[in-house]
Amino acid sequence: MTDHIHRQATAAAPVSSRVIALLALACGVAVGNVYFPQTIGPLAAAGLHVSPDAATSVVTATQFGYAAGIFLLVPLGDRFPHRPLLVTLLALTGLGLAVAAAAPGLPLLLGASALVGVTTVIAPLAGPLAAGLVPEGRRGVIGGTLLSGAIAGMLLSRAIGGTLGDRLGWRAPYVLAALLSLTVAALLARTLPATAPSARDRYPALLAEPLRLLRAEPLLRRSCLYQAAVFAGFSAVWTGVALLLTGPVYGMGADAVGLLALVNAATMLVTPVAGRQVDRRGPDTVNLVCFLGVAVSAAVLACGGFGGAAGLTALVVGTLLLDVGMQSGMVANQVRVYALGAEVRSRLNTAYMTCAYLGGSLGSWLGARAYAAFAWPGVCALVAVLTAVALGRHLASPRSPNRRTGQTGRDDATRRAAGGFRRTAAPGSPAARG
Repeated sequence: MTDHIHRQATAAAPVSSRVIALLALACGVAVGNVYFPQTIGPLAAAGLHVSPDAATSVVTATQFGYAAGIFLLVPLGDRFPHRPLLVTLLALTGLGLAVAAAAPGLPLLLGASALVGVTTVIAPLAGPLAAGLVPEGRRGVIGGTLLSGAIAGMLLSRAIGGTLGDRLGWRAPYVLAALLSLTVAALLARTLPATAPSARDRYPALLAEPLRLLRAEPLLRRSCLYQAAVFAGFSAVWTGVALLLTGPVYGMGADAVGLLALVNAATMLVTPVAGRQVDRRGPDTVNLVCFLGVAVSAAVLACGGFGGAAGLTALVVGTLLLDVGMQSGMVANQVRVYALGAEVRSRLNTAYMTCAYLGGSLGSWLGARAYAAFAWPGVCALVAVLTAVALGRHLASPRSPNRRTGQTGRDDATRRAAGGFRRTAAPGSPAARG
């Protein structure tokens, strides 16, 4: 185990900016596959002759598939070299998107969407890979850069998906996404550096490890709760806003949802700044600011239900605040999680991202139900409640003396990492109370 840790820590030569840029592009393309269905749900409903509520199940299926893929496949990042793993997953994603584009009915579209969600888990694999390629003091900045790529994919996929769907039909975005996934797979095959796996555990042991890490690491559990709650609110809003904009209050097309998402491109500029603040001030401080921003966004978004120019302005400002708060909080949480152990980063990220996307999937479902029962105010109230849960947990947690990592003692964490996290913190210790 010690040899593996040493090899991973020392094998990382200075990584080129081209590699980081390509990883950011891969994150964007992969994450976009999860989000563009949100804008074309009403178009797919009309094309497949199903209700809009039924069509929203495509979004839920994709996100549940993504959560399953994180749990089932991301631990393999510690077991296999990253280059062939990423290339294979992106190729399978492209094939799944092609099947979705050709689906004659909702059942096959749901199955293909779930498959796409399972295999498009590039971002959770790229984060641990990049963290091992750069010095510790730059992980926040690099994490923010990769997240900027993911945000670009999220925003552009909604904008392009909505516009392309309005002009060429709901199948066209799936065709474009398939071509992009296969193209990026070819680029990764040529560019990514070779990496050595950090573990030799068998697959069942790899699957069990994230659950054991969740039991053993209170800081991991706290980060999971933070992101699951905020991401659930985020997914609820973007599920509900498609229904709001295309409904009687605004009467717009699917492209309006994409344009609203594109306005939030400023988030791409914020996440690297958030990463620098995490490197300087620690994750706890950044998390607190993010929770407050998301809480304000819920109040601003509520004004979007009034319609008209004032309502549209409220939706723009509110979704921007929500995006910035959610994505910046993601940077803070991942820096905290990655600091827990070098040789198990993929498994740590598996636990974290699985919880986050289970929260997002639940948020999409709750958002659709809240909109059906209480219209847009119900969605905004749901965001406020979820944020209050995360903020309350944060305020109840003892602050960490180590500002940079958000941990209570890096040496103790390193010793746990070297031992494979076989022992939890002693009862009553600061780490056990984190």
